[in-house]
Amino acid sequence: MGGTFDPIHFGHLVAAEEALVQFNLDRVIFMPTGEPARKTHLDVTQAEDRYLMAVIATASHPDFEVSRMEIDRPGPTYTVDTLRALRNIHGKMADLYFITGADAVWEMLTWKDAEEFEDLCTFIAATRPGYDLDAARQEHADALARLRIEFIEVPALAISSTDIRQRVGERRPIRYLTPESVVAYIKKHRLYQEAY
Repeated sequence: MGGTFDPIHFGHLVAAEEALVQFNLDRVIFMPTGEPARKTHLDVTQAEDRYLMAVIATASHPDFEVSRMEIDRPGPTYTVDTLRALRNIHGKMADLYFITGADAVWEMLTWKDAEEFEDLCTFIAATRPGYDLDAARQEHADALARLRIEFIEVPALAISSTDIRQRVGERRPIRYLTPESVVAYIKKHRLYQEAY
């Protein structure tokens, strides 16, 4: 499961759990981006802070782990490079899945070397209630013909990292949007206080 995780929240965790169970996955590896190539215009929290929040949010789940692969890679982070590396590590016989939001799947079609995704993984696209999946399938029929994309509905995806950062900046509560350990980390390290 790739993402900025700025910060990680219950929407991410519920989507990962749903994918784990519905697709009978061995484990879910959370992969915080190092230097997001597509978010250079945004003020992204330091990679180490995002990594540590992911670690503490997933620590109690035996089938979740967090990887430093993208954080430790120098330069801009590209999903295709990570998928290539994972394919090399796990071999051609392993079934690799990339968990992301449904809207992000369509955006990924414009990413670096997107034509390689077909050979590297199956996408699990998490949708929120009310997402018009039929309309999206019609709009992106060409992509669906090329890529392996599975869809799951996740109610908790109404939570967003952007909203959490804004709430912290406005001194509003974030409890029950993200694990208590992440709330404590944000407070201790004074993250997002000047964001808005």
